Amino acid sequence: MSAALQQNLPLITLEEYESLPEDTRAEVFDGQIHYMASPSQSHQTILTELLVALRNYLRKKGGGCQVFPAPFDVKLSDSPLTMVQPDLMIVCDKDKLDGNRCNGAPDFIIEITSPSNPSDDYIRKLFYYKNAGVREYWIVDHRRKLVTVNYFEGNLLNVQYSFDSTIRVKIYDDLFIDFSDIANLLNA
Repeated sequence: MSAALQQNLPLITLEEYESLPEDTRAEVFDGQIHYMASPSQSHQTILTELLVALRNYLRKKGGGCQVFPAPFDVKLSDSPLTMVQPDLMIVCDKDKLDGNRCNGAPDFIIEITSPSNPSDDYIRKLFYYKNAGVREYWIVDHRRKLVTVNYFEGNLLNVQYSFDSTIRVKIYDDLFIDFSDIANLLNA
């Protein structure tokens, strides 16, 4: 859709977003709603493995950080409304959590690309997450078997790793994720 056509569409409000049927998979960028397809089996396998790895690490580490899988809303902006549902996120500031959503940028986000729209994660979400203050953002592309790490603090970092890599989560000194284990599950 052209930018001119998008400007003429009515902007969705928080109240309208919250009144969508509960099983609706949608995100909102600058007031414009974008519907999402259901995830694939590979997507869910990767999501589950990463969720367990992050949850186990955070439990051992202690402290106030929590991991949340989709669907869990993140409100990045009130006006115009920007509401996303990252595949996985870590939130360390409990004041951002209100029982319904995260209000503001999570510390760490992982998105697993959708075959129908991979540019959404590489372009649109990269832009919004960086500008909202997300500290670290990973894009897991299971079709290309690549993980792109975007670290937005200090010296900006954008590095690609293959699925046979062990990758350090940069916001922690001692959290490493071995993607070869995940690749083996996908190939089984």
